[in-house]
Formats: sequence, C-alpha cells, structure tokens
Amino acid sequence: MILGVDIGTSVTKAALIGRDGRSVRSASRPSELLRGPGGVVEQDLDDVVASVVTVVRAVMDGTDEPIDAIALTGQGDGLWLRDEQGRPTRRAISWMDGRAADRVARWRADGVLDRVHALTGSGVFPGSHAALLAHLAEHEPEVLERSAVAGYCIDAVLQRLTGVITVDASDASLPFLDVRTRGYVDEALAACGVADWRRLLADPAEPHAVFALDATGAGLLGLPEGLPVTAGPYDVMTCGIGAGARRAGQGTVVVGTTLSCQALTTDATIDPATEPAGMWLCTPDPDLYLRTMPSMAGTAAIAHALSLVGAGTADLQGFLEESAPGASGVRALPFVSGAGERAPFVEPRATGQLLGMTLANGPADVVRAMCESVAYAARHCLEAAGLSGELSGCGGGLGTAAFAQLIADATGQALHVPHEPFVGARGAAAVAWAALGAPVDEDAWAADRQVIAPQYDLRDQYEAGYARYLADVREARQRWTA
Repeated sequence: MILGVDIGTSVTKAALIGRDGRSVRSASRPSELLRGPGGVVEQDLDDVVASVVTVVRAVMDGTDEPIDAIALTGQGDGLWLRDEQGRPTRRAISWMDGRAADRVARWRADGVLDRVHALTGSGVFPGSHAALLAHLAEHEPEVLERSAVAGYCIDAVLQRLTGVITVDASDASLPFLDVRTRGYVDEALAACGVADWRRLLADPAEPHAVFALDATGAGLLGLPEGLPVTAGPYDVMTCGIGAGARRAGQGTVVVGTTLSCQALTTDATIDPATEPAGMWLCTPDPDLYLRTMPSMAGTAAIAHALSLVGAGTADLQGFLEESAPGASGVRALPFVSGAGERAPFVEPRATGQLLGMTLANGPADVVRAMCESVAYAARHCLEAAGLSGELSGCGGGLGTAAFAQLIADATGQALHVPHEPFVGARGAAAVAWAALGAPVDEDAWAADRQVIAPQYDLRDQYEAGYARYLADVREARQRWTA
C-alpha cells in the first residue's frame, strides 16, 4: 500500500492506495483560505501541515496495513516562504492571489511576459512565483531577507516531515525553469527583476527522488522514522497520471477549483508565435513534458452562478436538465476569480459576464450558460495545449453527471473518467511505486474507468456555441486591454 496525500487548495485528502489502483481507506479535512482586500488569498502553513497530520492519522487509525511509502502531491504555484527549519516567514500566498495583477498587466504592456515566454515557454500570472517575488521584493523585502527558500506547498510540507529543502521539477517549472535541462534560466529571473533573489529557489530534485521521514515527521504522523516519502509531481500532473494519461498526445481535463487542461508531449520546443500563457512542466520521465493550460475558470465559476440564484451544488444536475443546450440564448464568460485569467491567455483584468438575458430566462438558464462557458474554456485550453489523443477527466466538477456529459459534448471528445475517486493520490502513488523500483501496471489502471461519449446529434449546436464563445472572448479582451 501507498499512503497518498493530496494537499488541495481547500481540502487535504489522504487515501491508502493498493497496487490495483483502488483506495481502501480515506479521509479528508478542509483547509482555510484567508482572503483580504486587493485580491489577497493566503494560507497558514501550520494549518496546512495540521490538515496533513489529521488525515494521515485518520486513515491509519485502526489499521495495521503496512505501507511502502507516503506519496505527497498538492496544489502548485503561489509562494511558500520558509526559513532553514521549515517555519513560515510569512503566510503562504496562494496561486489564487491577485495582489500582483497590476504588475502583470504592466509586464504584458512592456514585453516582459513575451521575453519570459520566449525563454521558458511559460506564461506569468498574478499568483505565480515571478509576480509574487517581484511584489514582495518591492513591498516586503525584509521577509525575503529572512527567508531561506521560496517554494511551493508540497516542498513546504516535505520539509516539515523530512527536514529536506528541495522542490519537485514540476513545481519549479513555472516560470523560471528550462524544462529540457531542468536548470533555472537566469535571464528569466532578470527579466522579472528578481535576479537578486535567485538564492531562494531550491534546486529541483532528481527524477524518482525518495526521501525519508525524520524524527519530527514521524512524531507528527505517528509513523516509523525512515519511512520513504516522495513529493510530487504537483496535483495537475498526478491527476493526469491517476486518470490514465501516460503517453504523448494524451490529455486530461481536471475540473476542480481551477480548470486544468493538459496534454503530454515529447516536444518542448517553444513557439514564439503562440500566446505567452500556460506552462511547460517537467514530468517524472525526463523525456516527457506536460503542456498545461490551467484556466482560473473552474468549479468556482459554477458555484458562483449557483449562489447568484440561491442554489447549491446539489441543484446543478436539475438545472442542467431543465435548461436545454444553448441556455435559451444566455451566454457567459467564466472569468470570475478576481485574479483574471492565466490560460489559454493571460489577462489579469478579465472578469466574468452574462450576456443575452431577457425576462424569459430563469435561474436554470443562468447556471447552464455558466457551465457551458466553463466547458468551452476547457476546449479552448485543450486546443492550445495540443491535445491529439485520448482525453481523460477527473475532479469534483465531474461528479455531476450532466456536467460531465457537457464537457464531452462541448469538446467533441469521448471523456474517460476513472472509477477511483482519489485520482490525485492515485497518481502520486503510481509515481511513488516507480520511484521505489516497483512500477504498477499502468494499462490496467487506465482501463478501470467509464467512457462518456459526446452526443453527436448536438454536435452542430455546440460547434456554433463554441464559435460564439470565442467571439465573446475576443471582444472582451479588446475591452480589458483598452
């Protein structure tokens, strides 16, 4: 058994995963997001570590099941500053944070985003390392001075459990890493004005690195000192692995707080003619890369639409059944995060919209319009990511059957959804077993799924809807940048 721990933005989950790819025990605990004016979204590292302790102890309580390793995965991006002992030097800044939105807008205007994209192939958004480091260098330099490392959620937890300062290459990829050499690009740091803080970036761990619980970590979790621990890749990638994407061309749509759309490739050639957005991520296989388009337009947009009509997630299935495809003429743009959009284009001033409403429309049309806009955003991102093979899907948003069908219909792709619900922990477990020298049967894991086929009688309607969505996005971008 592998004990997979998935440290999400709002929930931490742990699951015991067997070699058949199924979980046998699990637990979860919410984490607190600390919101403030100006788009501030932060987290308390101690609270996040406490959530890990809680779910690990809950899973292991009452079982003597031997485990081979702990496999950590979780949210990426943001800025998690610590000292040499792993103590936070300030609250962690979430990837959802929008305080650096104006800086990113300036960088777009003066060409910084284009220069960084040309160097590393990655886009920069307000909640990414580049923008947040530059913001703190101007407003809180004393915090950077007393920090030993500027990392991410997974390596922050790893340091508390093992005492090791490192970072997984998937996390380090955005925006300063050359994913082909796995080395930082000093010119990219200089372009963002943070070259003086290069010392805060830990060197990426080697592929298949294995660490060990130290005495402190063992005491926290109630597990043996020396137990192997793996850390990474971060959640968008482990979700893809857990959902069955494993070969070049295959892709995944992860419908969670963020809408991560991605495709595997062996070619990391940077095309300077493309939008300076998205990410190139290192994978555990040095010859395979993940082209990721992590839209901000995830389940939060749907939850917001539901809240506007006084409803909740439990009402979503009914609304989608009540309102026909096309939402009786109502259209939406799903960019309601408050931090703009980061893929397939970077626009820190992007906002959500509802269009085409009349007195004849009801709550179900509003909710369906938002859901269709999220599905179209997924298609937009998957096209930019270069999907050319099988599409897998996972994430809490696919728990509503009608919405999962909508993703298949709007993308025109059969959607392969694993039966195992703890997909991120499952993917982390697969990576851990490979690191331990005992890889699992990936084909057998991938076959344990349902297939949702697109409804071809609705194809023309969704093609027309997608064309309208792209036109609405183009028109809105002209306004946002005017």
